[in-house]
Amino acid sequence: MSERLEDIAAAIVADGKGLLAADESSGTIKKRFDVIGVESTADSRRDYREMMFRAREAMTRYISGVILYDETIRQKAADGTPLVDIIKAAGAIPGIKVDAGAKSLAGFPGDTVTEGLDGLRERLADYYKLGARFAKWRAVIDIDTGKGVPSANSISSNAHALARYAALCQEAGIVPIVEPEVLMDGAHDIDTCYAISKATLIKLYDELHAARVVLEGTILKPNMVLAGRKSGKVSSPEEVAEMTIKLFRETVPAAVPGIAFLSGGQEDEEATANLNAINAIGPHPWKLTFSYGRALQAAPQKAWSGKASNVAAGQAAFTHRAHMNHLAALGKWKASLEQAA
Repeated sequence: MSERLEDIAAAIVADGKGLLAADESSGTIKKRFDVIGVESTADSRRDYREMMFRAREAMTRYISGVILYDETIRQKAADGTPLVDIIKAAGAIPGIKVDAGAKSLAGFPGDTVTEGLDGLRERLADYYKLGARFAKWRAVIDIDTGKGVPSANSISSNAHALARYAALCQEAGIVPIVEPEVLMDGAHDIDTCYAISKATLIKLYDELHAARVVLEGTILKPNMVLAGRKSGKVSSPEEVAEMTIKLFRETVPAAVPGIAFLSGGQEDEEATANLNAINAIGPHPWKLTFSYGRALQAAPQKAWSGKASNVAAGQAAFTHRAHMNHLAALGKWKASLEQAA
């Protein structure tokens, strides 16, 4: 395909397609494997991801790209084929997580800043040679209003780091996915999520402009606007859609080709229902799709459970979830389709 950043970005948000976030760190995937009773080894992690990457229907029809971890982008399948080549053969685009994780922000208890800029230019050149054509960097914005979290410095520091990362990606011929995640874990209401998300996105686009990042060659990966999990309130899909689109229309330039939502800990069907409601009230100036990790993988992980005899069942579960989110990205999902599966 074209190597132009704008064309790669457009392909990532092609109609009805979205991203599989398979970039869990070794520590994170161990926790998920512990739940299904599977030992986390280099081979078991490879086998699990290979199972999804070889799910032909899902990968060719519903998945535009895969976000990989450093280990995975270098791995080969059991038959010796590089996993990157399996992804490309399905018509999907390989991508790579490049940040080094969120660390405590000095002087601001409760706030974090994402690290990983040191040596990033050289790592991006290496990842490009390995086949990556897009990258991801996650900033973490927690909400605890009683403790003054997030601080203005946290938002500013993370936005600046995202802009520096994005500029380095574009220099390397790689599309940057910018991910400013406002966490849904707190006790805050939906209006607070909206306000913090708005402040974050305004600062982010100020910094991207200052860094001379070409917005047409970027993808935004944000949270939806939701009440915090500890608030005791459940936001309806219609409320999530109304507040999220209001937020984007006030903050996200129309030059951005697409927005690929993170699931942020939402349940499988919850993430699908909310994405569908957002697309159902369109049209919008950007493509609105998914970049889901757990919301695409929880079902196939359970179905697979580390057994070669369960590969087909795992692939079927993955294909179903990918299909449901494909429909949601088009605003055509219905809850009855879940029961029919």
